[in-house]
Amino acid sequence: MTTRTEIHVIGGGLAGSEAAFQLAERGHRVVLHEMRGAPGNQGTPAHRTESLAELVCSNTFKSTDATNAHGLLKAEMRALGSVILECADAARIPAGTALAVDRDIFSAAVQARILAHPNITVVRDEITALPEVGIIATGPLTSDGLAASIASRLGAKSLAFYDAIAPVISSESIDTSIAFRAARWGKETMAEAGPEGAYLNCPMTKEEYDAFIAAMVEADLYHSHEFEDIPYFEGCMPVEEMARRGAETLRHGPMRPVGLRDPRSGKRPWAVLQLRQEDRAGRMWNLVGCQTRMRYPEQTKVFRLVPGLGNAEFLRFGSIHRNSYLNAPQALSPHLSLKDSETTLFAGQITGVEGYTESTATGIMAGINLDRLLRGERPVLPPPTTMLGALYRHLREADPAHFQPMNANFGLLEELADPPRDKALKRERYAERALQELASWRQEYGVVSLSPSGASV
Repeated sequence: MTTRTEIHVIGGGLAGSEAAFQLAERGHRVVLHEMRGAPGNQGTPAHRTESLAELVCSNTFKSTDATNAHGLLKAEMRALGSVILECADAARIPAGTALAVDRDIFSAAVQARILAHPNITVVRDEITALPEVGIIATGPLTSDGLAASIASRLGAKSLAFYDAIAPVISSESIDTSIAFRAARWGKETMAEAGPEGAYLNCPMTKEEYDAFIAAMVEADLYHSHEFEDIPYFEGCMPVEEMARRGAETLRHGPMRPVGLRDPRSGKRPWAVLQLRQEDRAGRMWNLVGCQTRMRYPEQTKVFRLVPGLGNAEFLRFGSIHRNSYLNAPQALSPHLSLKDSETTLFAGQITGVEGYTESTATGIMAGINLDRLLRGERPVLPPPTTMLGALYRHLREADPAHFQPMNANFGLLEELADPPRDKALKRERYAERALQELASWRQEYGVVSLSPSGASV
């Protein structure tokens, strides 16, 4: 089936690329607009390339375990035929149970699939008007012109928060006589990661940790009027902001030492800064949980206080950038369209979901529902017993007065009829029910999946 209506997808990130592919595979002619690479466009404060689906923050899509909320969402997305996850699998690097990728290989794979599709045309330009038939997936860095058009159309201002990015350092600059390989509790599923684990761990004594926290609290930060009273999303809290909440905050958060023992002493460290592999070759390592807006010289000074990082070579410094999103329960329909134009849909982080996997998932649903609308059918959403359906329920039922971005989590799901007391078993039951009910939902509404070869099944 083909349509004479040309569909415009604005934004070539994860959600936009996924939505464009979903529509094109269903026979529609799609124009994918990406402003990076347009004549005169200077890019964004966070992107470093013009590639489609560039990952600007972490290089991990989080867990693949279906008993983890993010893993369950991935399982549902695979059942619906996600091209983004297919490309992520091809670019995967060791990271324990997490789906981490070499970001350059990943974005190149996505771009190759998009450019090779006969039903997709990629145009490098900046769109400032909302399409009557299309999907806006411009993400957290929506241009000022388009943001103004959205605000004007909705009659309300968009909300905004700020995302912080963690530094990346060179593997050659890490002192491996101090930093040791291990995953917490010895968890490991990827054979190529080896028995020592996919993470490097920098152990700290109480004195070393206290000195690190003191230096961070005193560090000079990037300041501007934009940074006053920043409404940070808790999942992307800058490390210095966490330190200011109390000396023990990081030690009980991203630097918690539980499940790890320093092989030199056989004891659990006071605190641990973990490093996660950034690229397939293992030349770049991300400082896990250390997103920051410290000035670059301050980042060098502070992070070199960590044992094992005394000579750290920074390949990418941490930074902070604007992240805009809509008040979805107030402004959008249940399938995330304009209320006065059901064929103008939104997808990705601009809708108020937070995270790579969540953003991509809304791209899948936007593609499915716009296809249905153009074929004269009503939009559909998975039941709230699925992680994808629960996310959509949050976006339509959350209190508009206190709406904030949301990650996938088990707290969103419909409760089990007879929940077991054991937490692990309860999550297994959640996953089993979600995948069963997603299959039933697909069958009831004729929602086809795209196989890896591109065929509908």
